[in-house]
Order: sequence, then structure tokens, then C-alpha cells
Amino acid sequence: MKLDPNWIAGFVDGEGTFYVGINPNATMTAKFQVLPEFRVVQHERDIQLLYALKKYFGYGTVRRNHGDRFEFRVRKHEALLNKIIPFFTKYKLHTKKKLDFLKFRKVVLKMDRGDHLTETGILEIFKIAKTMNRGEKSKTKQHLDKEKVRSSGKPEASSPNEANQHK
Repeated sequence: MKLDPNWIAGFVDGEGTFYVGINPNATMTAKFQVLPEFRVVQHERDIQLLYALKKYFGYGTVRRNHGDRFEFRVRKHEALLNKIIPFFTKYKLHTKKKLDFLKFRKVVLKMDRGDHLTETGILEIFKIAKTMNRGEKSKTKQHLDKEKVRSSGKPEASSPNEANQHK
């Protein structure tokens, strides 16, 4: 299956996701791991399309998402930086997903500079990520709040703006 780049951009506009996960990880320098990923999920009957995306980009994995759904997923920093970001910079998205992509790109570029290795950088990345997609990162926000309290030695305080933040 040969894919046209403009078709890929349109398809991803409807079916793709640019996601940034932030997970507590005591082994990391800043105590959190930042996990950006580009993903496309399809029913198993269209798995050949996911393999075609993998072949087109030259990176990624195709794996079961859940049930009868499979995903094409790219997490490798080099692939995101050198393949996925340049592709979607050239072949523009047209829906709200364009805003998610621009934020995703900003996070990946921050990581390339090493910003994710500092507490300040993690907090900046969290502020970007929480505005992406549907904003469901409340668990991660709780972990970030607890880590800030531990590092500052001050009692935990939560602002109304921080209570329901995600990605």
C-alpha cells in the first residue's frame, strides 16, 4: 500500500493523537519521565494501514491497543524529532489536532534541549501537556503536587486552576 503524504495528514487529523505522558519515576533526574508519543488507532480489519504508516515513516510499532483495536505508535525521540515533527510541519493539519501537534512539537524540542531533566522543565512541559487533547492528567498533577511539596518542605496547597489539569 502506497500512501500519499497529504492523505496521511488528513487521516491523522481525524484518527491520530499527539500525546505527552508524564509519569513519576524516582530513577529519573527530575523524578519524572516525559513520554511523548504519536499514535493512530484502527480496528483490526484495517491493520494493513497501520503497517503502511510504519513503513512510510520508517519507525514505530504496530501492536494491539485493546480488544479488536490496534495502534501504530512512535515513541522514539529520534523518530519524533527527525520524522514525525518534520512531516507534520510540512504537511499541515487542519483541525484542533494542529494545536495539539504544535504543543507536542514544543515538548519534544524542550526534551531535545534537556529541559525534561530539571524540575522547572518538567513543570513547563506539564503546563503544555495539560492543555492537549482532553485534559485528563489529574493523576499526574497529583504526583507533581506531591513532588513539589517534598522538594520544598512546605505544606501542600492547590490552586483552583491546578485542580483539574491534565496533559
